[in-house]
Amino acid sequence: MTDVLTWTIGRRLELAKRAELLRKELGELELEVARLEAAEVVFGQWAEATDGGRRPSGIVSLELELELELELELELELELELELELELEPEPVAVTVGPGAGGMRVVPDRVEGMGLQALTSEYRRIMEIVAGSDGPVMAKDVAVGLGRETTPGKIEPVRGQLRKLSDRGWLVRTASGRYRPC
Repeated sequence: MTDVLTWTIGRRLELAKRAELLRKELGELELEVARLEAAEVVFGQWAEATDGGRRPSGIVSLELELELELELELELELELELELELELEPEPVAVTVGPGAGGMRVVPDRVEGMGLQALTSEYRRIMEIVAGSDGPVMAKDVAVGLGRETTPGKIEPVRGQLRKLSDRGWLVRTASGRYRPC
């Protein structure tokens, strides 16, 4: 009986501490909302006074506004020059060694006349399992064909591989989520 009472008191104290932290966080959020509302009002007033920034506001002198515009134009010119310099630099040589390295696709987009040899051995095995079935197959069936367990942790990667094959034109995904050869 005392264990229940002790637990109840302890739990009430924990929840009271948490409620206090949440009240404090709520106060901070309400303060931030109030600041943003004030900023919206100020910006709205500025936009009305300057016709959306198309004419001087009178807050800053005309000379300063012109100076700021000139600085902005110079910054844009510098950015364009940097972009042009980057475009003139030669492209780095790719150092890809095999599928999946350095941006090379493990499953390439299928084009007319492309055979299974373009795929890695695991994807070829998946294609063989799908092609050897009587009809559209589920990811679970392919996982079993690959000798994997039928737990979600083992089936989901296979589902991802099947989806990748269908996205790249190697398989067709039916409306029910099954896969068949093209």
